[in-house]
Amino acid sequence: MSALSRTAVVRTTAIAIASVLALSACDKNAQKPVETAKPAEAGKDVAADGKATYPGLPTEKEQASYMIGMSLGKNLDQVKDEINLDTVVKALRSSIAGEKLLLTDEQAQSIGEAFGQKMQAKQIAKMMAEAKANQEKGDKFLAENTKKPGVTTTASGLQYKVLTAGTGAKPGATDGVKVHYKGTLLDGKTFDSSYDRGEPATMPLQGVIPGWQEGLQLMPVGAKYTFWIPAKLAYGEQAPPMIGPNQVLVFEVELLEIVKPGAKQN
Repeated sequence: MSALSRTAVVRTTAIAIASVLALSACDKNAQKPVETAKPAEAGKDVAADGKATYPGLPTEKEQASYMIGMSLGKNLDQVKDEINLDTVVKALRSSIAGEKLLLTDEQAQSIGEAFGQKMQAKQIAKMMAEAKANQEKGDKFLAENTKKPGVTTTASGLQYKVLTAGTGAKPGATDGVKVHYKGTLLDGKTFDSSYDRGEPATMPLQGVIPGWQEGLQLMPVGAKYTFWIPAKLAYGEQAPPMIGPNQVLVFEVELLEIVKPGAKQN
């Protein structure tokens, strides 16, 4: 096996270990750590020397090996339908054992580039299909929602309903706002919530999505509105994975305070 091939194996192992360590750190900070922590805690015992032991993994070598396998499995999950796991294992064994490989490094690189392009094309096609479906679903929803009592639709397509009428001032385009809010998709799934975090959020209007920029300027301090924000006034096709492309976003927003530029925060 060439020095380059051996280096690649070491690099892959290091990446696998780093991925697991990063994943573990994220789990500790997750909002629902119980879901990830319980299985590990349930299967962990402590030996007489104080070291953790795990059923079926009697040695540190076995534990480290299983950890690397878990990491590789998670990394390969997105392409599991495109690969033959037996062949993956065969290549790993041959590479680690220093046996003659069926591909040169140059051939492997060429195949990898072609495979990457194929997967990218599939991902783009999937995203475009999802974006089209979400757009059609959102347009249909908004067309019906605008007919409901109390719902107002602005010239831009933003829809809102007054839940509580405030009596204070309204923010301007260059102001900041202190708000409590909850953001959901049309299926009711919450993707963001200051209520869940236990404290209101402060942000400049110039730094939020267009639907918020327009909607918050309609609200007096003390008001609570529901906004239905079309995709074009939200994230469009470039939405984060937790939202998805061309989604209509639903927000309940309470305007607590106007924050003037340069004002000190309490």
